[in-house]
Amino acid sequence: MRLEGRTVVVGLTGGIACYKACEVVRLLAAAGARVPVIMSAGAQQFVTPLTLQTLSGQPVATDTFSLTQESEIGHIRLADQAGAIVIAPATANVLGKLANGIADDLLTTVLLATRAPLVLAPAMNVHMWEHAAVQENLARLIGRGARVVGPASGALACGYEGTGRLAEPADIVEEVCCALAARDLAGERVLVSAGPTREPIDPVRYLSNHSSGKMGCAVARVARRRGAEVTLVIGPTALAPPPGVRVVPVGTAREMATVVEEAFPSATVVIMTAAVADYRPREPLARKLKKDAAGLTLELERNPDILAGLGARKGRRLLVGFAAETGDVAAEARRKLAAKHLDLIVANDVTAPGAGFGTDTNAVRLLDTSGLDEALPVLDKEEVAVRVLDWVAAHRHRAGTATLRPVPGRAAPRRSPPSSGRGA
Repeated sequence: MRLEGRTVVVGLTGGIACYKACEVVRLLAAAGARVPVIMSAGAQQFVTPLTLQTLSGQPVATDTFSLTQESEIGHIRLADQAGAIVIAPATANVLGKLANGIADDLLTTVLLATRAPLVLAPAMNVHMWEHAAVQENLARLIGRGARVVGPASGALACGYEGTGRLAEPADIVEEVCCALAARDLAGERVLVSAGPTREPIDPVRYLSNHSSGKMGCAVARVARRRGAEVTLVIGPTALAPPPGVRVVPVGTAREMATVVEEAFPSATVVIMTAAVADYRPREPLARKLKKDAAGLTLELERNPDILAGLGARKGRRLLVGFAAETGDVAAEARRKLAAKHLDLIVANDVTAPGAGFGTDTNAVRLLDTSGLDEALPVLDKEEVAVRVLDWVAAHRHRAGTATLRPVPGRAAPRRSPPSSGRGA
């Protein structure tokens, strides 16, 4: 998410994790945000204001009563200008102050004066984290609307092992993006498929494709930012899953079909980006297949088409498919749009520069049932996800069908036999 024109105030409090907070500042500035930094006295014992000023390109505020800082920055002006405020690390001490309305330094004074959304990234000793007072203070802050990311578990600087590590900087920045994004998909339950599937030949070999899962992860991440509850069904990939998303890993096309079928009844929007294998070996071998000088013939059979199966009974859900092509993109996309009963299809030529599997960019064509046929330029995959979800938001709200909620006393939908399909 690009953050040009946004001001994100970053507050550092006294903990060893301050060194990781420097990367949070760098990432926010790299995304285009203006990033004023406020440092507590304790934070300055771990990293210097000069370090943060260099990374942010902004003056660093440290003292409520400095006439110079007040004339140049001003704690009320900082509070008013903030689009969001993130505290990283958020120590047990600052959590206690915020929960009880104490404002005894510049950072806590700004926090009392602001109306901006607050993101807290706690970091502390595991026993401090587990203390009832800390948990009560955190619960009070969450009740007031604060967003919390982390802490993570692992080896701590104090020598203990457990929960208390600062969340990864990229995850903290993602939570800031969620705080800043328009929540126009709030109430929607979005089901996304992503990545390849693998069809085993024997215990060491399989049939697959070059899908990386980047497009589907981008869709899941952006949908979650915009307020949706997201389930991501993902094939084998090296990608870290998007934070805040329910992730279900699968291997084969039939496994993906089963999981999608289970999640489908409660979904309001389904976006199938996965590159599902069309075929699988008829009889996978129990032992490694040995080389034969005479060559090799594999007998294959069709996998079910997940997307077509969902389209046949989508009801009021919005169904979006992806189609990876190597020619006649528009014609093939229109055929699939109609044949699979889709609402929108996102098609691309995987042989085009910047649009193939594994790239960070894509060049797609959007076609829908109302006659839309829009070719987008090469864009970052996250921006492609934004365009697709813009279409989803507009059509859900236009139709007045945002969310499919269970009706009290009505039986749950019957599950149809697993059907599977190709989404990319």
